[in-house]
Amino acid sequence: MLSAMKLTISRESLLTPLQSIAGVVERKQTMPVLSNVLLVAEENHLTLTGTNMEVELIGRVTPVHVDQPGRITVPARKLSDICRALGDESPIELALEGDRLHLRCGASHFTLSTLPAEHFPNVEDEPESFRLELAQRDLGKMLDATAFAMAQQDVRYYLNGLLLEVDKDHVRTVATDGHRLAMSHLDMQTGCPELRQVIVPRKGVLELARLLDEVETPVTLVIGDNHLRATVGSYTFTSKLIEGKFPDYNRVIPRGGDKIVLADRSTLKNMLQRAGILSHENIRGVRLNLAPNELQVFANNPDQEQAEDALAVEYQGEPLQIGFNVGYLVDVLNALDDDQVKLTLANPNSSALIESQSDTSCLYVVMPMRL
Repeated sequence: MLSAMKLTISRESLLTPLQSIAGVVERKQTMPVLSNVLLVAEENHLTLTGTNMEVELIGRVTPVHVDQPGRITVPARKLSDICRALGDESPIELALEGDRLHLRCGASHFTLSTLPAEHFPNVEDEPESFRLELAQRDLGKMLDATAFAMAQQDVRYYLNGLLLEVDKDHVRTVATDGHRLAMSHLDMQTGCPELRQVIVPRKGVLELARLLDEVETPVTLVIGDNHLRATVGSYTFTSKLIEGKFPDYNRVIPRGGDKIVLADRSTLKNMLQRAGILSHENIRGVRLNLAPNELQVFANNPDQEQAEDALAVEYQGEPLQIGFNVGYLVDVLNALDDDQVKLTLANPNSSALIESQSDTSCLYVVMPMRL
């Protein structure tokens, strides 16, 4: 027998967590209940939970007028879409009658199908091995600086995520898809007795980043053997971790490049984007020609179309020709927020090291291409 449930809540209080949780819920599910959000009404609060078995997000709303406590699951996207389409004026009443959830708001009345709360999967609790608190702004900046370099559906499953590394005096995020690498670090006393490395899956990284604001308010991270849990305001976010060994990023970082280029970041980005329009649409290759105080870019494609452009830069070394995937270079320039960018190069077969001129907390490596 399904338990009855009845509560009244403002539209805004319900819509905000619903939209976050609907992002976690996948549209196509093998189990119907995974398309649903779990609603649990108790005393004066409502808890909403969504999961895709890899990532779980719980939002708590208070105060809520609960006439009758209860728990049920309903389609997440439909409930979210209904709430978005309603006006702000009237409160929303949710009432479970039999196996249907009735939503009433002013003159509007919707009847939604449900599935029992018992069918909803729970992320198992596990003993925590380490707890860390840092500002939402700092963690958000580190994720934004590196997440774009994660692989997508690579057979090397450990690349389809982001390395989170905690040592006693720093926190670091690293991502690579095998062609490029992004790294960001934050110096802080963590209280972590030994080096800890965990790999957070792509979906977990993207959903966690969406929860974080540009504020000093802390986010609490709890690292277990199989899960990462983050508490952000009224949300609790849990992600499974990827088992596997992340590549040794230190071996990828090129050392000893003697060709150092300083350029205006936005001008360089605009030049590369223009040239990229006529690059081969599959391999996106562009050729950079470096000469004293000048950087030229060339692109062409199988239709015999070509682009060439030039930019004044600070450079005093030997001439160099080197090819790159233009999309990878633009991604890095988008991630940096300094006016000046520094490129360190060695030869046509060595990776480029790209950094901000003033902020040393992030660095990027992009492998060259043969064109």
